[in-house]
Parts: sequence; C-alpha cells; structure tokens
Amino acid sequence: MKSIIHRNSQLYDTERAGFQRLALHEPDLVVPAASPEDVREAVAHAAAAGLPVAVQAAGHGLPVPATEGLLINTNRLSSVTVDPVTATARIEAGARWHQVIAEAARHGLAPLSGSSPGVGAVPYTLGGGLSLMARPYGYAADQVRAIDVVTADAEPRHVTPGDDLHGDLYWALVGGRSNFGVVTALEIGLVPVERIYGGALYFDAGHAGEALRTWAAWTASLPDEMTSSIAIIPFPDAPQAPERFRGRTVATVRIAFTGGAEEGEDLVRPLRAIGPRLVDTVGVMPYTASASIHDDPTEPAGYYATHSVLRELPPAAVDALLDVTGCVVEVRHLGGALSKPQSYPNSVGNRDAGYSASLLSPGLAPGTDTTALRPAHDRARDALAPWSTGGRLLNFLYGENATPEEVRRAYEPADYRRLAELKAEWDPRNMFRLNHNIPPAPHP
Repeated sequence: MKSIIHRNSQLYDTERAGFQRLALHEPDLVVPAASPEDVREAVAHAAAAGLPVAVQAAGHGLPVPATEGLLINTNRLSSVTVDPVTATARIEAGARWHQVIAEAARHGLAPLSGSSPGVGAVPYTLGGGLSLMARPYGYAADQVRAIDVVTADAEPRHVTPGDDLHGDLYWALVGGRSNFGVVTALEIGLVPVERIYGGALYFDAGHAGEALRTWAAWTASLPDEMTSSIAIIPFPDAPQAPERFRGRTVATVRIAFTGGAEEGEDLVRPLRAIGPRLVDTVGVMPYTASASIHDDPTEPAGYYATHSVLRELPPAAVDALLDVTGCVVEVRHLGGALSKPQSYPNSVGNRDAGYSASLLSPGLAPGTDTTALRPAHDRARDALAPWSTGGRLLNFLYGENATPEEVRRAYEPADYRRLAELKAEWDPRNMFRLNHNIPPAPHP
C-alpha cells in the first residue's frame, strides 16, 4: 500500500470524490489502491485499527456517505482483458464500461453494460446490472464467472459459483456488492453482439401522454430481444442542457433490439406513429455507439432519486406517472430473461417484476437540502403502490434512500436472511458497513 491519505492532505478531495456530488464520502482515511495487494493491506489496516471500510470506483451509485473510517478508491485498478475463445472478460475493480465495450468489440462481443459508459463495471454488476440488453440476456450479474475478493480477514480469495469451499460467498457477493469483501476483479461472460437496432425517439411535451400510454401498451407483446424504456424529461433552460432541448419538456423512448433491422423497424412503427419526432436516432448501430441511446450526462453532478418496482403498468399507473411534475420520470421494461432461472444462482432479487419506475431530481449542488424534493417523490410512490411489488433495485438506491429497510427490499425475504447469516460468517464485525449495508445476523 503506497499511501494513506488523511483529511488534511491536498489529495483528499480528489481521492474521495465520485460522480454523485449531492453528498461526498468524508472518511478519516483514503487509500488510492493501485494493486490487489494495496487493497489487501488497506483491509488489514482497517481491521487492525477497528475502522469501517467503504469502497468506491466511479461513484455513480453512492449510498449513505461515509463520515468515518477508511475509503478504498479502486479507480486505478482499471485493467480489462478479453478472452475471445471463452467469450469472457477479466475486469478490474475500477474499470469503466466504455473500456469493456471497446475491448469486447474487437472480438465481435459485447458486455451487458448499462446506459452510461462511465459507470464502474464491477459495482454495477455486483448490484445486479440492468443492461441495455437486459430482456434477451438477463442481469449483468448473471454473467459473473469468477471473483477475486479480499475478505474481512484480509485474505485474497478466488471465488467461483461451483466452488465447494466458497460457493456461498460467490452467491452473496453477486447481489450483495461490497458487504462481504472488496472485489478486486471479476471474470464475466460476454455476448455475441456486434450491432443492434437501437436509438431514441424524442417527442415534444404535447405528445408525452400519448407516448407513455402507447409505450406501456406496446410493451405487453414484445419479444425478449427488445429492451426499452421511456423518460419524460423537463430540461432546464441552462447551458448544461442540450441546446435543442433547453427549456423544453420532452418524452424519449429508448430502444435496444438484438434481432434483425427489418423486424426492428416493424416493431418500432407504432411508436413512430405517436406523432412528429423532435429527434429520431433509431436504426442499426454498432454496440460501441450504444451510449447514444440514453445519452446520459457525463459530468459529475448531484441528484436525488427514488424508484418503485412494479408488477404491471396499467392505464391507471400511467396516469399516476403523468401527474408527476418537476422531476425526470423514467420507466424501464423488465421481464424476459431477467425473470428466468440463472445458470449461476446469485442473490439478485425482484426477478418477477414487470417494470421499474424511477424519479430523478438532477442538477443539485453539493449539500443541497432535499427536504423540499421528497414530497413529490413520496406522492408518486404512494400513487404507484397498487401496482408495486414492494421491492427495490439495489443499484437504484442512492444516498439517504439507501436505508437498511430499503436495502432489505432489494432481496427476497429468504435470501436476505441467508445474506445476513453469511455476513455473520464472513464479516461478523460488519467492517464492510459503509455501503448498502446488510448487518450480520445475531448469534442464536
């Protein structure tokens, strides 16, 4: 371990900062890990000093910020190697999806990456990972073949799903994120995709209601090869907003289809019939261009978010979403392979869901008091309650909403009990608690 950065260091702010800027980690110490050995030494130091541990790669999905302890910054662990024979990639803890996409594409392959190429691939995957190709291929977590992890005893371990000694640890890590150790690398499966039929359709505010109603009905009979979402976005009249959308509210339908272009054209025709498009980028594209589908912001920012997991999306639920004002509304179509049995069982929950509905208040300055934002988010979740499963998606739990009760909702009840028991086995002191925490089960 080359260095430990203290609060009074000039490097402290740089090393603790991630993409989410509403609140930042404020640990006592930061370790900028450049190797698995740095991680091992950091965990050993924390264990000896009785310090809790947080882990951060890109920092998009920041849970409750650390106000103490030791933060391991994995940003420098960014190696990506692809084995085209086995169609797998080995990705280190700080690698971003754009790196994995580029390396995989050289061999005609693609990872189950999400909408933003700057997201850390390892924490995204260990939290489930709802990819652009989720319906044909399932969660990114379902592609994990092996894990290199440093556990609370500062021991490095190589964990696989068929491992008689560590099989339970594999199951817990894939879905439990950093609760059971600091992952230094994953081996993941890649899929044989070079090109997709994808893009986005943008409609003016006057067509937002029709767009959401049409999209909701359209999703009822889609093949699994079609993954899509819709967002209603009130763009600010500000320089950070795309110039063509500044000061406007737009509805955008995002498409990623792994079937043929001709079939894709037929499937998208009802959406194009909604009305004139402000922009229509849907067509055949290399997977390396898939970031353009959602066109997510690339600059660090503060945001407050909540979400609901829904069984279905009937017209009354659509009306409830259309009543939301003042924030971004995004609905994702789930199902397909997300709900099917996995080759490598893991702890990712809520697989029976049909949709997720998220509310996002973006563009917040660091330290913004979110009190005034909460009522609108709470009203929307209450309005969607009749169709909610009561579940949550772990990667969508940010900041103050990553409470123990909300984290519990990300898992099936029996799985959560098993996770708590495994936590008691692998991390009985709950050293890895500055995260989406699963406390260890009490001793019987």
